[in-house]
Amino acid sequence: MIYIESQNYNPYYNLALEDYVFSSMDTSESYFMLWQNSNTIVVGKYQNTAEEVNQKAVEEQGIRVVRRLSGGGAVYHDDGNLNFTFIVNKDRNSDFDFSVFVEPIIEALSDLGVDAEFSGRNDITINGLKISGNSQYVKGKRVLHHGCIMLDSNLDKVKDALNVREAKLESRSVKSVRSRVTTINANAPRRITMEEFKDAIKRRVFMNEDVTQYFLSEDDEAAVEKLMNDKYATWEWNYGFSKEYSVRREKKFDTGLVSVDMEVEHGKIRDIRITGDFFGTGEIEDLTKRMKGLALDGDLVDNLEKMCVEDYIHGVTAKELAELIK
Repeated sequence: MIYIESQNYNPYYNLALEDYVFSSMDTSESYFMLWQNSNTIVVGKYQNTAEEVNQKAVEEQGIRVVRRLSGGGAVYHDDGNLNFTFIVNKDRNSDFDFSVFVEPIIEALSDLGVDAEFSGRNDITINGLKISGNSQYVKGKRVLHHGCIMLDSNLDKVKDALNVREAKLESRSVKSVRSRVTTINANAPRRITMEEFKDAIKRRVFMNEDVTQYFLSEDDEAAVEKLMNDKYATWEWNYGFSKEYSVRREKKFDTGLVSVDMEVEHGKIRDIRITGDFFGTGEIEDLTKRMKGLALDGDLVDNLEKMCVEDYIHGVTAKELAELIK
């Protein structure tokens, strides 16, 4: 088994690296990876990002959002979180057998004096509290299994970033199941450093054999960078990939109540209706017609500013309307 450790904390790069190792490197080999993301939400492949992310908190706190190859629920990553990936060929017919991949992690924790267990369909827990979620992507005979492990994660940020603000939102996407979480160091007999944790995991994965570490070539790096820029760092993959959904949101502004009913498809407004007891000099239907087709991305405020929102909804700025509907 070949070992790869990413020194890059950019989530777009790390998800592209995973994809590259899985799809483009020697498929006769097995790989084990350790990597970390800073200040990131990672959503499952089949999820609606809008349902999983508190967009206001994301923007205020500079949290990056990225979609992974595998299914499952959304998770928050920071510098106190360690991610691991196994990329192997299947040696049996059963897909999504998580236990074989989490066993060395549980054994490594035991070596460090922490009693953990595999629980439910894809979690590692301590005293019934989740410290790791796991997911898999299977293509042909190739399996990618990855998990995130909370060593010292900021649990307040986890709650804020993944706590979607109150709204009526309906879709057919896979929703995350919110779990009670903790960190390893909150339950360890002494504080475990990240490097110590990595070493313990590597010992169990490689069973004290010599570790063959692979360092990416210039060609590898160029291919990963291209995949990152073309896919994992794009709004289309991270937000626009979401299927159709309906949302209703409302807010009481100083100048009146504004209610929004909206149909969104692939991250763009397909239909929208704005009602309320606000005042305006323009016809609200003229504004909503112009809003159809707008992407709910980082350019939304600029695009709304060009439409002179305050002419239609007195006392509400383009930025405030964007915050309401995103």
